[in-house]
Amino acid sequence: MTTLPERVLVLGLARSGKGAVAALARRGVEVTAVDRELGNDGDLSLLDRAELLVKSPGVPREAPLVAEAERLGIPIWSEVELGYRLLQPRLVGVTGTNGKTTTTELLGAILDAPSAGNVGRALTDLDDEFEPGTLVVCELSSFQLEDVHELACEVAVLLNLEPDHLDRHGSFEAYRDAKLRIFERAHVKVVPRSSGLEGIEFSADDELPAEPLIRGAHNRENAAAATAAARALNVPDEQIARGLETFPGVTHRLEPVGEVNGVRYVNDSKATNVAAALRALAAYADEPVHLILGGSRKGEDFAPLAAAIGPNVRSVHLIGETADELAAAIPEGHDDGDLATALAHIEAQPGDVVLLSPACASYDQFRDFEQRGEEFRRLVQNLSG
Repeated sequence: MTTLPERVLVLGLARSGKGAVAALARRGVEVTAVDRELGNDGDLSLLDRAELLVKSPGVPREAPLVAEAERLGIPIWSEVELGYRLLQPRLVGVTGTNGKTTTTELLGAILDAPSAGNVGRALTDLDDEFEPGTLVVCELSSFQLEDVHELACEVAVLLNLEPDHLDRHGSFEAYRDAKLRIFERAHVKVVPRSSGLEGIEFSADDELPAEPLIRGAHNRENAAAATAAARALNVPDEQIARGLETFPGVTHRLEPVGEVNGVRYVNDSKATNVAAALRALAAYADEPVHLILGGSRKGEDFAPLAAAIGPNVRSVHLIGETADELAAAIPEGHDDGDLATALAHIEAQPGDVVLLSPACASYDQFRDFEQRGEEFRRLVQNLSG
C-alpha cells in the first residue's frame, strides 16, 4: 500500500479531480482542491504546504502551478496514478487515438469487469468498491499517461496512433511518446500488426470467435484488440464470443439516436479528430449521408477529410470556430454556425443518414463532446416531436 503524504493539492475539479479528493479525504489526507481556472491563474502560494500535486488530465504541464511544483521538486501524479496506488488493481489499460472507449467498454463486458478512466468513471471513483487485485479495465489518454510513475498494466493495449491533441503536445512525436508510456512496466503488450512494436499483434482481418454486433471496419479492429487482450488473460473463446455478439456500442460513437420520416440520425460526437471522422464516413460509405462537421481547434489538417468525402455525401454542414478552416478545405460545405441551424438546413430524403461526426473538439460551444452529443439527441427528438 502506498504511503500517502499528509498534504496534497488536487488541481482540476472535474470528474477525476472530485474522485481524487474523495479518495484522499477518506484516508485522512489534508486536501486542498483547486479548479483548473484558478490553477491557470498561478496562485503559487497554494504549493506552500503541498507534498504532492495530483493533476487532472485537462490541466497542461505548462500551467503555472504545475510548472512551479516541478521546479520545487514536488511530485506530480495523474489521477490514474493515484487510483492505481490506492486501489492496487490488476489493470488492463487501453490507449490509442481512436476506439479507446469502445474497446474499454467491450473488454469490460467480455471480462465482466469494472471499467474506468478517461471516459465514464474516474479510477478513484471505484475506491472501496472492490478488493486489491481485482481486474479493472482502464481507458488511458495521453494526458493521463504524461504523469504516471508506478502504474503498471497486466495487459496494455495500443489501438492506433494518428495525429491528435497537437495543440497540447506540440508535436506528433511528443503525443506518441506520451501514449507509449502505457507499455512502461506492462506485463503483456497488445499492438496493431502494422505498428512495428513488439507484442501480441492484432488487425481487423483477424479470425474472431464471433462477429461483433457493432458496425464498421474500425469496430472490427477494436474487437480484434479486445479479443487479443482477453485471450492474453486466458479468457475462453466462448466467453469472448458472447461479449462480441451482445455489446451494443457506446454513447456518442456512431450511436443511432432517432429516425424521423425515414431519415436516420447518428450521433458520433466522440469523433473529435479527423481520423475518427474518417472511420465514421467509411462505416456509412454505401448510404446517402448529410455530414455535420466542426467545433474547436486542435491543430489538425482537414485535407484528408476533404479527400474522403465521396459522392454518397449529399451535403456538408459546418459549425463552430473551425467552420472557416473546414470551408477552405471543403468548399461545398455550408457554414451553419450551430447544430440547430445545421439540422434546420438539411434537406434529407427517406433512407438518408444525418451524421454528426465533427472531426473537432467541442469546447467552443459545449462543455465537452458528451454535451454536444446530448444536444444533438435533444434536437433530433424535437424533430420527431
